[in-house]
Amino acid sequence: MSWFESFVLGLVQGLTEFLPISSSAHLRLVAAFAGWKDPGAAFTAVTQIGTEAAVLIFFRKDIGRILAAWFRSLHNREARHDPDARMGWLVIVGSVPIGVLGLTFKDQIEGPFRDLRLIATTLIVLGVILGIADRMAARQTKGGRHRVRREPKSLEQLTVRDGLLYGCAQALALVPGVSRSGATISGGLFMGYRREAAARYSFLLAVPAVLASGLFELMDIGEGHVAWGPTLFATALAFVVAYMVIAWFMRFISTRSFMPFVLYRIALGVALFALVSAGILDPDAGPTGG
Repeated sequence: MSWFESFVLGLVQGLTEFLPISSSAHLRLVAAFAGWKDPGAAFTAVTQIGTEAAVLIFFRKDIGRILAAWFRSLHNREARHDPDARMGWLVIVGSVPIGVLGLTFKDQIEGPFRDLRLIATTLIVLGVILGIADRMAARQTKGGRHRVRREPKSLEQLTVRDGLLYGCAQALALVPGVSRSGATISGGLFMGYRREAAARYSFLLAVPAVLASGLFELMDIGEGHVAWGPTLFATALAFVVAYMVIAWFMRFISTRSFMPFVLYRIALGVALFALVSAGILDPDAGPTGG
């Protein structure tokens, strides 16, 4: 991997990680369109450490409170009623599905799941699901002639069941094209949570899963065409860009719908299917170097 490739891929990772359009799919597609080798699941996982570092800094006050309360709850039963301590336990509960499935399907994630036809399918399907969830949430909030207006739920109302369902939604992102934020936010909207709450929990829930995945994949960096230097450079760049994207995204979703992302996902998926069908792109384009 050249330094120019790492610059482009680090920029793409930072721009797309927290938007509901799938960063892993975009890393895969950029490499395929440019005629580069697939950066692979290991490169993707390690560069995501940079984006999660941006989450740690952006939400540092929230995360600091949650960690402090959670540690207190380990030896103080009264502290377990603290909402922050409860959030800490719910993040752990929500992280279980992706941990179990990630280890179970590791070989598929690094191989068959990176087929461009599968990525095109997941882009379209999750796009439609996100669109339905967004419309449903908007209709419930506004109410109507034959509908009772429902007040969206906040994170203080998060239950163990909902945390586990969030975690199952996050696990779908093991398949490139699904999008971690897209899947978890969609799940949150279907369960009746407000957009900002769904996005905030999505970001918090991603921290342990992404950091664990990145550290687990570190041993594969340096093998084949993915070297340490370019990977670290891409990770640092992804951190800087991702921090700016989080700030923008949290402002955006407070007043706007997810429909621009829905339309983008569907258009990209259809275009990808067309290019593969026309023989312009090989579904296995840019295999990783051994």
